[in-house]
Amino acid sequence: MILGIAIGGGVLLLLVAMFAIGIYNSLVTLRNRYENAFSQIDVQLKRRYDLIPNLVETAKGYMKHEQETLQKVIEARNVAFSAGQKAAAHPGDASSMNELAGAETNLRGALGRLLMVAESYPDLKANQNMLALQEELTSTENKISFSRQGFNDAVTSYNTQREQFPAIMLAGMFGFSEAHLLELENPQEREAPKVQF
Repeated sequence: MILGIAIGGGVLLLLVAMFAIGIYNSLVTLRNRYENAFSQIDVQLKRRYDLIPNLVETAKGYMKHEQETLQKVIEARNVAFSAGQKAAAHPGDASSMNELAGAETNLRGALGRLLMVAESYPDLKANQNMLALQEELTSTENKISFSRQGFNDAVTSYNTQREQFPAIMLAGMFGFSEAHLLELENPQEREAPKVQF
């Protein structure tokens, strides 16, 4: 009888351990998914960061009186690049996501101003390099938007699993902290930028 109780207790303990392992593995899988989803954003951000100097260089020859506008675009690009690297090192971290969102909002604003100013330069509007860069930028912005949606979906799935009982008990013990979404700071930024001439 004692042997039966001991075996029954051992089986119960084994089942509880297997259940806990399953929850832990599920949280690891979901965390890896949102980290991978952020890496997709990172790829597209780097692509855009690489396009911006080419865009500025193309515009520079035509916009000699707009050096301040061009400089603001480069400065905003550098700040966003730095924030992107920090966020890539800690995807889901609240301060990293907020810093990146703010930097991206500023960059998009600076790019928008550059493109509005460029409207008053007919030769620049007709330049084939500028047209190609605009097309690339539009395509990249769309890819960033889709990647951000995938990241936010993965973060939501992770947070939902993490907050459910009994996973919430294990999440704290094993360092599965809440992940944060990458959200834009103002509603106008939710629309794709218009970069056509």
